[in-house]
Amino acid sequence: MKQRDTEPSRTRTPDMETSSPNTEICSVDTYLSLGLREQGKEVLGFPRVLTLLSSSLDRSVQKNERLLETSQSKDIVTIFHGVRPPILTIRQYIERIFKYSGCSPSCFVIAQIYMDKFVQNMDVHLTSLNIHRLLITSLTVAAKFIDDAFFNNAYYAKVGGVSTSELNQLEMKFLFCIDFRLHVNINTFEQYCLLLEKEAAVSEGAQIELLIQSCRITESWSNKDDSTWYSHSC
Repeated sequence: MKQRDTEPSRTRTPDMETSSPNTEICSVDTYLSLGLREQGKEVLGFPRVLTLLSSSLDRSVQKNERLLETSQSKDIVTIFHGVRPPILTIRQYIERIFKYSGCSPSCFVIAQIYMDKFVQNMDVHLTSLNIHRLLITSLTVAAKFIDDAFFNNAYYAKVGGVSTSELNQLEMKFLFCIDFRLHVNINTFEQYCLLLEKEAAVSEGAQIELLIQSCRITESWSNKDDSTWYSHSC
């Protein structure tokens, strides 16, 4: 690999170990649907996999924060925690990183795998206070490991909204926390892709449920007897 010094180019889905026969396999159509394989010379627009990843991370953060609030327990504070949540949402932050970093779509999947390793090893929760720093750090590490070319930490720090010295510290801490285990086999990569596909079904189901609830409310109001409502109100 070499450090990037020219216009960013998207890379292919990383070549990793072959999968076992008993594992559910991602089809080429799945990769194309997620935007992990290019249909032309370059990826056009915002890859679907990043939309699904944003949704998945957002749901995890909301779930964890509700859990911490209801259990009245405090999360372990790490150097990835900020004093307050950043202004950018997870979706906006991922869009910014994708736009300016030149990271391949596959790189974001690898970064999620790294973050899960970090959370498991450190016994912490993804929250609005740490998700942004974990994202830029894991993506920096992933880009250096799987992409054909990459920028230096000063550039990634600027993209992520942190100082170069801070990103250097975050990167080193992150690597030690995941025991420098950066290799991801094809089984794991494909399983994460399939989980993201299922995230699409969950998101669509939630939107349909909200629409149904909205329709029920509208129908309920339209079926009310106006005269009865008026007599009870007066």
